[in-house]
Amino acid sequence: MSQTNILLDSGTNELEIVEFYLDEEGYRGYYGVNVAKVLEIIRMQPVTSMPQMRHSAVLGAFPHRDGRVVPMVDLACYLGKKSMGNRECKVIVTEFNNVVTGFSVSGVNRIHRLSWQDVEAPGEFLQHTSRNAVTGVVRLEGRVLFILDMEAIIGELNPALSIRLGRPAGAEHDDGTVFSVLHADDSGNVRNLVKQLLEQSGRFKVISVSNGGEAWDLLCRLRGKVTEENPVTAFVNAVISDIEMPRLDGLTLCRQIKEDPVLKVLPVALFSSLVTDKLEHKGESVGVDAQFSKPDLQVLSEKVMELVMLSRQAKYQPKAPAQLTQRREA
Repeated sequence: MSQTNILLDSGTNELEIVEFYLDEEGYRGYYGVNVAKVLEIIRMQPVTSMPQMRHSAVLGAFPHRDGRVVPMVDLACYLGKKSMGNRECKVIVTEFNNVVTGFSVSGVNRIHRLSWQDVEAPGEFLQHTSRNAVTGVVRLEGRVLFILDMEAIIGELNPALSIRLGRPAGAEHDDGTVFSVLHADDSGNVRNLVKQLLEQSGRFKVISVSNGGEAWDLLCRLRGKVTEENPVTAFVNAVISDIEMPRLDGLTLCRQIKEDPVLKVLPVALFSSLVTDKLEHKGESVGVDAQFSKPDLQVLSEKVMELVMLSRQAKYQPKAPAQLTQRREA
């Protein structure tokens, strides 16, 4: 099975997930990963051990396309499960944040198309027992399927690829004004890091919510307070959003903001591992003002300040998103 191009329209609040499973003695667990992150699904490959492997879940590496050597991760081992290895094991090869990784699993079922409205946020107990590796829960055809946070897994296995703090942005523009930024992300770790970085500068106050639905509800409440004397920018100055979130994804949130006659003046930045050469057109199609690939918080903070300052000076005109698209270098 190979998946190199996602066919979903932007801003429809839909996603496609690859369903796979991990077998333990007497139990089969079902999981999912966004199709947009999957390069292909292949048979189990022979791996070569790598020196100084940080985690027992990293089995080694195997040769992939174009002579690239790709690490192989035993997903069952990472999740603390006793896998029943078999010859039918599959490898899900993913690419996000310009990183290619192979994940060994017991087997793959099929691709499902569903709405983000059907994805439930995981409870605290599930987050704890999964080491924060589960970002969503789907009840599907009589079974429960867990959507995995592959970025968090890769970030733990290789800390150099995790989201990290940089220096605060905005000192060069400092006139004492504090700007309010609404940030939507289903990862508590990402929310905390974004809030910490932006507020360190003393130029931002960050309002954090856990999904696009909460962000839209809040914006609608603020819109009800708008008057001629108090425009929407009196309450919030910019929006930062992840793409993959329960209830309402970031692309749909951006589309709804840009189609709203009051809210459309707000700059919107997407901060997601799905911002890639192949998929950046999705953000462009819904009118996003800037988009950045995780894990580069530094670029995010600098560009959000630029957008806010342009908007504040009443010189802001929506630019071609490609001009402000930033990605982490491979």
